[in-house]
Amino acid sequence: MNTSASVFSDSKKHYPILDALRGVAAIMVVLFHLLETFTGGDHSKQIINHGYMAVDFFFLLSGFVIGYAYDDRWGKMSLGGFFKRRLIRLHPMIIAGMLIGGMMFYFQDCEFFNHISAVPVWKMLLVMLVGFTLLPLPVSMDIRGWQEMHPLDGPAWSLFFEYVANILYALIFRHLSKTVLAVLVLVAGAALIHLAAFGTQGDVIGGWSLEPAQLRIGITRLLYPFLAGLLLSRITKPGSIRNAFFWCSILLALVLAIPRIGTSEHVWMNGLYDSLSIIFIFPLIVYMGASGAINGKFSSTLSKFLGDISYPLYIIHYPFIYTYMAWVAHHKQYTDGTTANGFTMLVLGAAVVFVISLLVAYACAKWYDEPVRKWLTKRFMGKPKNK
Repeated sequence: MNTSASVFSDSKKHYPILDALRGVAAIMVVLFHLLETFTGGDHSKQIINHGYMAVDFFFLLSGFVIGYAYDDRWGKMSLGGFFKRRLIRLHPMIIAGMLIGGMMFYFQDCEFFNHISAVPVWKMLLVMLVGFTLLPLPVSMDIRGWQEMHPLDGPAWSLFFEYVANILYALIFRHLSKTVLAVLVLVAGAALIHLAAFGTQGDVIGGWSLEPAQLRIGITRLLYPFLAGLLLSRITKPGSIRNAFFWCSILLALVLAIPRIGTSEHVWMNGLYDSLSIIFIFPLIVYMGASGAINGKFSSTLSKFLGDISYPLYIIHYPFIYTYMAWVAHHKQYTDGTTANGFTMLVLGAAVVFVISLLVAYACAKWYDEPVRKWLTKRFMGKPKNK
């Protein structure tokens, strides 16, 4: 292999605030999923109501970072080199997430799920092995009852679409002019508004199942933010914004936490909020984050921690959420008011799950993901040239 064509030093400036914002969004996702346990499927009851839009923020952030990192490197990087880099960056934690999901699967048997105890071990292992590849499972292979394309680790559906975006970028999007890209962004934005504001749900929730309606949601959720992030990386030059880390974190948390807007008779209002937040506010947050700097030891330590745990936390937390849901289902005395300290126990249980998720994510980042990626880079990408 000609390593000079596929290997280069990562000498570009990094954006630590963007890494930290990914961590903020991941934490909001964990809190969103913990509180979702008590909604009974009614989105209007959800506290931290718009946490699901963290996925759309991730897609936009991905488009911006990939455009910034790779657009001007194709003269010294092969197509295969790009795909190797993306696999090395993303896939080790996908395998870890599936392993954790497999190990915890049989502890999640409860009324929320579809006869987990009756699932034969060979079938669970088969689902886990397919999950290692990130190939989406058909509904016929669902072993949980939620029609997820990855029933051992639900959030992996968004990584499947992330891979789709990477393939489209390498084969098509990187060749497009700014004008063509801008036209596609407008079309994708219109499709997003149509889905959210004119659909029956009044939101952008969905994309995790291998069936036509869900695939449409997933593709629509992917295209606008990824393309917008890519265009943003090409047409803007980050400025200089003071306290950007603080203001971006506050703004992102507020967008994701705000209560559901409108009533069941006016679901378009919430859909309009979803789509306009993704179209306008998320790009603004990314621009502000790219325009700021981390100052001070505390901010530097906090932002690095958030950046380190961001991807691991997102991809490993849901097996713990499944287990928490099963625990709640088996302790109805905490939710039906028959126990005086029921609320305290539920909060304590949620806090334990949250802390365990953080600890496992950090351990995975430091003791698994970083060493494995370093080894894979050395093994498959060759020795980088000196800067």
